[in-house]
Amino acid sequence: MRMTVLAVHIVAASLGIVSGYVALYVAKGATLHRTSGRLFVYAMVTMSLLGVLISAAWSVSPATNIPVGLLTAYLVMTALTTVLPRGAGSRRLDLGLMLVALAVGLFMLDFGVQVVNGGKRHGIPAFPFFIFGTVALLGSAGDLRMLRSGVLDGASRLSRHVWRMSVALLIAALSFTVQLPKYLPASLRIPALLALPMLAVLVTMVYWLWRLRSRRSSRPTVVAARHAALVTEVA
Repeated sequence: MRMTVLAVHIVAASLGIVSGYVALYVAKGATLHRTSGRLFVYAMVTMSLLGVLISAAWSVSPATNIPVGLLTAYLVMTALTTVLPRGAGSRRLDLGLMLVALAVGLFMLDFGVQVVNGGKRHGIPAFPFFIFGTVALLGSAGDLRMLRSGVLDGASRLSRHVWRMSVALLIAALSFTVQLPKYLPASLRIPALLALPMLAVLVTMVYWLWRLRSRRSSRPTVVAARHAALVTEVA
């Protein structure tokens, strides 16, 4: 049973990483982008929730793997629901996912403080706990803003989708990078080389967020210019 669950977990993780990079670099909005993006979500949710199950059932670093698994599943689910049509239960789902992210964020930050005060836990320093905790709290804060203001549109909607998908892929790439050196000869265990998959995701995410921010910033100027032209024509 354990080997079967572990095998499905590994296959889902592999599919998630491959489909995630495809979705990240193909033409946005195209059929391949949508297909690979959905595959990424399904694979990542499967991988994350099985990781949580494995960690809880067999005590595999539960203090880190459970919250990180829940955070990853949360990120891809909210990234997908951001671009899906709204339904009758969408608001309740958003609220539930927000509470999951809030709980994970508070737990991770509290655990990070404990590590700072008492040293490493399971060989892991405090820094990752603070990073993951901050990501979870930022996600829940974004959920709260969306619940209060209503459905997002335009560049704001796309930015929410991009950063959540990208951070989920970044977590998967980090996990892959941590495990990979175990299967490589010493000559290939070069930190700069191993960091390339994560760096590629990070740089691409920043690029798209910058483009979307530029589009959002330029929109008021374009609207004002069109308004001024219209006034001139009327006068």
